[in-house]
Amino acid sequence: MLAAYACDPKSSRGRLHLEAESEHRSAFQRDRDRIIHSTAFRRLMHKTQVFVAHEGDLFRTRLTHTIEVGQVARTIASVLGLNIELTEAVALAHDLGHTPFGHNGEDVLSSCMAPYGGFDHNAQALKIVTSLERHYAAFDGLNLTWETLEAIAKHNGPVTGKLPFLFDNYNKNHDLELGTYASAEAQSAAIADDIAYNNHDLDDGLRAGLFTVDDIIQLPLVGTCFQEVDTKYPELDPARRRHEALRRVFGIMVQDVVAQSQARIAALAPKSAQDIRNHSAPVIQFSDDLFEQLKEIRNFLFTRMYRHKDVNEMRQRTGIVVRDLFKLYMETPKLLPEHRRPSMADKTAQARAVADYIAGMTDNFAFQEHQKHCA
Repeated sequence: MLAAYACDPKSSRGRLHLEAESEHRSAFQRDRDRIIHSTAFRRLMHKTQVFVAHEGDLFRTRLTHTIEVGQVARTIASVLGLNIELTEAVALAHDLGHTPFGHNGEDVLSSCMAPYGGFDHNAQALKIVTSLERHYAAFDGLNLTWETLEAIAKHNGPVTGKLPFLFDNYNKNHDLELGTYASAEAQSAAIADDIAYNNHDLDDGLRAGLFTVDDIIQLPLVGTCFQEVDTKYPELDPARRRHEALRRVFGIMVQDVVAQSQARIAALAPKSAQDIRNHSAPVIQFSDDLFEQLKEIRNFLFTRMYRHKDVNEMRQRTGIVVRDLFKLYMETPKLLPEHRRPSMADKTAQARAVADYIAGMTDNFAFQEHQKHCA
């Protein structure tokens, strides 16, 4: 049973291009399925989360991260009475706009695009599902419902003033009410992202040898979980000990979000999904105490993992790849696939086409193109 404040597919605001609805799947189920079958979703398998793919087979990729986010988001949505299919659709789409090489690739591409309006992976995800995916006969994009599109655009909060060249162009035909918060389903997907990466980055950092268990047991929440495991299983081998402790960290984060969100929703007493959107703050949140603990964990990960010297060496290498490819395609646009070439008289349109092409690359393809044209 859906809560009164959940998004009901039967009352969806519909799709930009009218389509006959399925007899067997709800509108949000179709959205989720279209995202899964998209080219951009498949490419996530070969895109960096933290470690570039060839650095090891057991580290998270952008795809495995996305699947983990979907699992957490479904759990939160189920407990809170939200629409699970919409929540999952947003979770699966939230990173579609990521460049190769993770956030470093995005930072470099954004720098290259600064004279042309910048680059942002959330805005790019919206562009992918509304225009860049071109498989259907009747329309460009995936023709997702309004609810899924607004959730992709706003899952991290209102976006007024961010990259208007992308959002405003789409909003002329399909207003996503960018100045408000998104649905509780979208907020659940966003916080599931935080839960997933806080947990799995600790795991991947340990696997990579960037820090040790002795380092992380000094952290709030993490140390307590290791103590619980050591008390219950004093002779556990290191791999199982790590897994048992980190799964407890994972569970505490989910439980905290559920309890805090239930309290916030009860205080607001929303009677519709629109009440959630019109509220002055997100309703799906961590408690203040846990949020402070997670800030300390994130600070540790930033220093000891994201800016580790080995990671920085790869950041420098991949940054050169993205920067060189951008310069190459701007100077030699004929190297772009023919269907990707805009009018070369418009430098902004050309830069946007180049950014779209680079952002769609997998790690390996970007390396190959760089080796082919820039080595």
